[in-house]
Amino acid sequence: MYRRFGSEVTIVEIGSRLIPREDEDVSQAVAGFLDREGVHVELNAKCLNLSKRGDDIVMALDCEDGKREIAGSHLLIATGRRPNTDDLGLDRAGIKQDARGYIEVDDELRTNVPGVWALGDCNGRGAFTHTSWNDFEIVSANLLDGDHRKVSDRIVAYALYTDPPLGRAGMTETEVRRSGRRALMAKIAMEDVSRAFEKGETEGFMKVLVDAESKQILGASFLGASGDEVIHCVLDTMYAKAPYTVVQRAMHIHPTVAEFIPTMLGDLAPL
Repeated sequence: MYRRFGSEVTIVEIGSRLIPREDEDVSQAVAGFLDREGVHVELNAKCLNLSKRGDDIVMALDCEDGKREIAGSHLLIATGRRPNTDDLGLDRAGIKQDARGYIEVDDELRTNVPGVWALGDCNGRGAFTHTSWNDFEIVSANLLDGDHRKVSDRIVAYALYTDPPLGRAGMTETEVRRSGRRALMAKIAMEDVSRAFEKGETEGFMKVLVDAESKQILGASFLGASGDEVIHCVLDTMYAKAPYTVVQRAMHIHPTVAEFIPTMLGDLAPL
């Protein structure tokens, strides 16, 4: 809900976190960024009804702190997304879809019909530009180069373009805890990163998780200046299946955000 030509913006979230798929600390930090920019967030809110009052749209809410109303000139409702596969004639071709309309594919992106592959948003295997491009690379390499590339070989990675951005790779802290494995974690506030301090962009933090036995990096969340770029230092190490000590002992260039990754990895502690 927001007002045109004004600064009043309210985000209404039915869940307990603004960004449910991220860790609690990431979600809280992003909510903090928004709040300082004049964007108010209402969590655990149930919309009772919508109505018009003059030129305003009025939303009656049942929130944790009681019932109240929010008024604005515009209302944007985000209900998720589904693949635009309705008019492809998949039923006539005998191509299987799941309950949400995504085309079912195997680990090499083949459908159940020989000679037909499904790439990109329609297959439910990523829905990002970079995952769609990687889909093409997998199919192209397998068909033309005799390779054996698979979707399951790739590591989850994406960016959330808030200001500052979030760079994510691998498992979240929540997922690591749920796995029950022995793990180590390191975290550093962006205000302690000299390049971020120099730029005056000290919001956020960097967090890395490591498997205590294999010493391989399990995942990372970099929320802050250049987080969407710096995350690739961790992502490439994960693809190499190298122990975290390789990065810990690397000499990075000063002054950069990435130079603090080796410092972080020297301060790992049991999760």
